[in-house]
Amino acid sequence: MSRFPARCGFTGMKPFYFTKRRLQLVPAAIILIALAISTSISAQTITTFDAPGAGTGPFQGTYALDINASGTIIGFSRDANNVRHGFTRSRTSTFTMFDAPGAGTAPGQGTRAYSVNPSGTITGFFTDSVNVAHGYVRSSQGVIIVFDAPGAGTGPGQGTFPYNSPQLINPNGAITGFYTDSVGALHGFVRDDNGVITTFDAPGAGTAAGQGTQSFAISPNGEITGFYFDATFATHGFLRDKKGVITTFDIPGGGTGPFEGTYGGGFTPNGTILGVLIDADFVNHGFLLDKHGAVTILDAPDAGTGFNQGTLPWDINTNGATTGWYVDNANVNHGFVRDKHGAIVEFDVPGAANMGAWGSIAPNGAVTGFFFDADNVVHGFVREAHGDTLGLSQFSEQ
Repeated sequence: MSRFPARCGFTGMKPFYFTKRRLQLVPAAIILIALAISTSISAQTITTFDAPGAGTGPFQGTYALDINASGTIIGFSRDANNVRHGFTRSRTSTFTMFDAPGAGTAPGQGTRAYSVNPSGTITGFFTDSVNVAHGYVRSSQGVIIVFDAPGAGTGPGQGTFPYNSPQLINPNGAITGFYTDSVGALHGFVRDDNGVITTFDAPGAGTAAGQGTQSFAISPNGEITGFYFDATFATHGFLRDKKGVITTFDIPGGGTGPFEGTYGGGFTPNGTILGVLIDADFVNHGFLLDKHGAVTILDAPDAGTGFNQGTLPWDINTNGATTGWYVDNANVNHGFVRDKHGAIVEFDVPGAANMGAWGSIAPNGAVTGFFFDADNVVHGFVREAHGDTLGLSQFSEQ
């Protein structure tokens, strides 16, 4: 399966937006100029929070995972018994806790919320009492519908996973994700706003346990991006258009060993794809791939250059601003925000011993995520920047 903390058949291979041979790296001088525009942390407000009932032991607490245009934050808590519960946090700091029907109540089981659209509809998955995963969609009124992809396995650790991305549900309510079959192979799926599920596999995807296709993001128009593991566990990006045609891509500089390569991860409205490139030294680099095939590499100024270090962008908003985290040379995580012009701000939440491996950014630039304190208890946060720095403003200034 993916190295990330837990990422209808195609009709042919024809170009959509780009082809492999057209991928072009932005000249190094331009990248260096962009990286040099690193802005010090200026006026900002970082608010930390804990969901009701969140545990206070190591790795228990509040995992904030997505934020929408209205300032609603969603995620899940891990209680004192290590059971997960979904939550929403309103702009006025009001929490609503929820559990999907059928969610298990033993340690490691429960409900996880990963993605919320502009209307407040949430998706994620839950693990039942026998450790099988099921997808769900929760309306803004709190109505929860459970779904399973056709072909999903029914054994422990198998099932349906809208998982690990803030772009799993689009404004129309279409949902993407993956499922694991009875042998543990991964397959992509899309569930339309009427509840119809279509499954698919990227060409070249492996078929053994842990190999296959992992869908990671869906655009407002229904395009899907993600990645697949081939028969050697090398990783490649893919784009599936709204007609079901799949195009694969590899970003120049990606490694070819197991779990090295290209991970597609998100969209802007104009079709630019955000993702992570893992090179032959297993160093992470962010990338932007525009619809003409031009590639821009993103590295935070203080990102480390050793094994499993580097820069991991996780979300991109409708204005082209990006957030995520980077791992420094001491293997400590830090947050960052990058505007559409390339200016980068690095930040840490006060009291954080380590930032969480996540990040979501609202259209106005507000960022949510989670962090670990000195006792490895997990807390949520929202960061709002003031003034014109990076063009990010508070919700109250909209």
